[in-house]
Amino acid sequence: MPLRPIDAIFVHPERRLYVVYYRGELWQLPRMKIDGQSWQNRQPYTDDSSGLYLSIHQAISDPVLAQKLRTLNLPMAVRGSTLARFEAWWETHGFDWLKDKLSTGQSPLAAHQADTKMIDNQPSSPSNYLSALASRDNTTTHKNPEQKAIAVAVAEEVTDIFADMLADLADEVLHQQR
Repeated sequence: MPLRPIDAIFVHPERRLYVVYYRGELWQLPRMKIDGQSWQNRQPYTDDSSGLYLSIHQAISDPVLAQKLRTLNLPMAVRGSTLARFEAWWETHGFDWLKDKLSTGQSPLAAHQADTKMIDNQPSSPSNYLSALASRDNTTTHKNPEQKAIAVAVAEEVTDIFADMLADLADEVLHQQR
């Protein structure tokens, strides 16, 4: 049964760079930062893939890039594994893992995990944006009502993006069952 292509973040510890596994292809980012600018400057990764390891942090802090790269909150047992081991796990267990997540109402997307630290030390999910905004004594972050309204609008937009992504993923998995 074919699986949807997966997006995942790998690191090359010796060369100190990120490699993004995007829809089955490897893309090298020009620096140790994952953001829209790095993604625009990506190059195909053509070196030996045996030095790539699945990053323990799959969540992306840049909301626009997170919409494009739908990284998943993969199990801890597979994190840190080599590319070959990861691909074997995905082929063998990926569909069942997605199905289990969705059937229990959990989001498989890395961006939705409140307990997962995001790359570049950013908040870990849209709910963190909302909870920070809801805090009544958060006066240093939002000094006036206009700033707070802008931040709420951004947080709602980010939440909508991830809700759409989750709906697409759930639809794909449910249609694969039939």
